[in-house]
Amino acid sequence: MNNDDLYKNLLDNLSEGIHVVDQEGVISSWNKSAEMLTGYKSSEIVGQCCRGDVLNYVDDQGVSVCGEECLAVKSMNDGCIYSMEVYVNHKEGHRVPILVRVSPIKNSQGQVIGAVEELCDNASKSAYEHKIEELEKCALVDPLTGLMKKRGLEMNLRSVIGVMHRYGWTYGVIYVDIDEFERINEMYGRTIGNDVLKMIAKTLQNSVRATDVVGRWEDDVFMIIAANVNEDQLIHIANKIRVLVEQSGFSVESGIIRVTASVCATVVRSNDTVSALFERIDKLMEHGKVFRKKHVLLKMAV
Repeated sequence: MNNDDLYKNLLDNLSEGIHVVDQEGVISSWNKSAEMLTGYKSSEIVGQCCRGDVLNYVDDQGVSVCGEECLAVKSMNDGCIYSMEVYVNHKEGHRVPILVRVSPIKNSQGQVIGAVEELCDNASKSAYEHKIEELEKCALVDPLTGLMKKRGLEMNLRSVIGVMHRYGWTYGVIYVDIDEFERINEMYGRTIGNDVLKMIAKTLQNSVRATDVVGRWEDDVFMIIAANVNEDQLIHIANKIRVLVEQSGFSVESGIIRVTASVCATVVRSNDTVSALFERIDKLMEHGKVFRKKHVLLKMAV
């Protein structure tokens, strides 16, 4: 085996895609992994200019990075190593996410005579990031109602405290506890009960402003974080929610299921800490359970 064959065999056994360009940007080597990543055979690529239309690296905005932004040119000009997440053109027409890392090639006199580009499959990274996003979404979003979970509401409340201290904005918290919901599950079953919860969730979403946050705090307990409100405005929103929940109804064979809710509210105070706000919210919850009746009582926390 001569040196050229040894060199080619070594490159072909690397897991990363490797190609080498000279100072004119002409590709002189293209290994098996590069073929697998791009669909292009070595015979189709070697001898072509890397700045041509074959590979055509673009960023995540679709902007070409093969002109003045060419990493190989930069690396050969200043002798530095560069890396970038790009999308390479596949032979079949689609784009492939890759992480490209470019290093200068120097001769024995230390002169730059070309560059080597290492192409790493970035699809697994993208899939991993997507999976993380999905897991985060699952952790924060209630799968039944599509509303924010308790964890997400807690995160929002912490953010509210910070925003208030920084900008002086006002917020209110509304607590909505569905009255005697367990009786619905007992009479109609869990499936119908879940449908009623979804109905209530939609009513709540349609009862508030776009800037307000609606979430499911517990099984039959919902919470609204209302932005830029004073006490009178908060009471108005809470009453609106109470009435609209009461006016909602889920149809079953035997008729229409209607619910009422115990609604309590508190304005977030300028001197509130997160722990103090959570403590007051807990009192709101207990308050709602104590005053749970057939007809709704609206109480402001003190």
